[in-house]
Amino acid sequence: MSRYHDSRFLPGTFEIHWLSIINSFVLVLLLTAFLTIIMMRVLKNDFSRYMEVEEDEIGEEETGWKLINGDVFRFPPLCSCLSALIGAGAHLFCVTFLLLICAITNCFVPTKRGAILTAMIILYACTAPVGGFVSGRLFRQLGGDAWLANALFAALVFPVPLALVFVWVNSVALAHGSSAALPAVAVIIVVALYGLVAFPFTLGGAILGRQISTDFHAPCRTTRLPREIPPEMPWYRLPPAQMFMAGFLPFSAIYIELHYIFASLWGHKIYTLFGILFLAFVMLVIVTAFITVSLVYFQLAREDYRWWWRSLLCGGSTGAFIYAYSFFYFFNRSSMDGMIQGSFYFGYMAVISYAFFLMLGSVGFHSTLAFVCHIYSVVKAD
Repeated sequence: MSRYHDSRFLPGTFEIHWLSIINSFVLVLLLTAFLTIIMMRVLKNDFSRYMEVEEDEIGEEETGWKLINGDVFRFPPLCSCLSALIGAGAHLFCVTFLLLICAITNCFVPTKRGAILTAMIILYACTAPVGGFVSGRLFRQLGGDAWLANALFAALVFPVPLALVFVWVNSVALAHGSSAALPAVAVIIVVALYGLVAFPFTLGGAILGRQISTDFHAPCRTTRLPREIPPEMPWYRLPPAQMFMAGFLPFSAIYIELHYIFASLWGHKIYTLFGILFLAFVMLVIVTAFITVSLVYFQLAREDYRWWWRSLLCGGSTGAFIYAYSFFYFFNRSSMDGMIQGSFYFGYMAVISYAFFLMLGSVGFHSTLAFVCHIYSVVKAD
């Protein structure tokens, strides 16, 4: 391993990692600066225009996002599902962040076989209260009453798809007599860890989040009747186009490093540069937050106040790009084929992409919520 760490042993590998992270950093810097300048100038003009109008002219002068101040904080449909997905995403974000911190600080040996997976399972179980807390607190703020159903949904929204994929791939491995099938003892240990630790912790976090939560204090008063949303809009403002833009830009910031992760996860390479991976993760979070906030602002500017679900979908759309890239890697970069390898690869890549959707969707939602509350608390609303 000392030779593997030595850049002279594998010439160019270390330099390529740094070049990729510098390229991604420049892209993130330019993107965030561009979006910040645009948003600051647009919002500054909006604020100055709204603050200069006379009180008796407010009703005539309001346009764009200021016009929908009575609808922007109208609670979305399927509040329980939304809060559970956001809680599960916050849980996975904590797991990923702590895992990278532990790898950087050498709390465990990342190059040891199974060390990362073991640390991930333990961290997932120990940080389970985070998911329940975020989900229960948000559900309480959105006026939900069925807290137990919401807590169960938050506890099962990620483990159930993972369990289904595991049952499928393990069954395929057993049917083909492959040694890739997980032993029964390991399965029992993982199930017991989830049932005795993670699941009760999630329920406890949901109870705590509901108990200490207060009502949602919106900066603007919500009207009784919802405002009609303008029906006509160009194609580039439709949800699929917005989700494509919201997923492509964060993915472009990490796709170079993503190649090395795939080579380590599904190939013979050993990934050791976790400091660079941590920087890539930070940039991914920053770009996701910025692009989601920008797209939601333009959505509000065209008087469409349905931003709750849109922020989650736009923020998490990077997961779809990661799964699409997995197809490219399987057929053009790897030498895998057959039923067993295909089942393991596409099954677990679907779970990983789903985890990215939840994690980045939670990032997009929380950043958008803070942004929307801020801009509507600054302007003078009725």
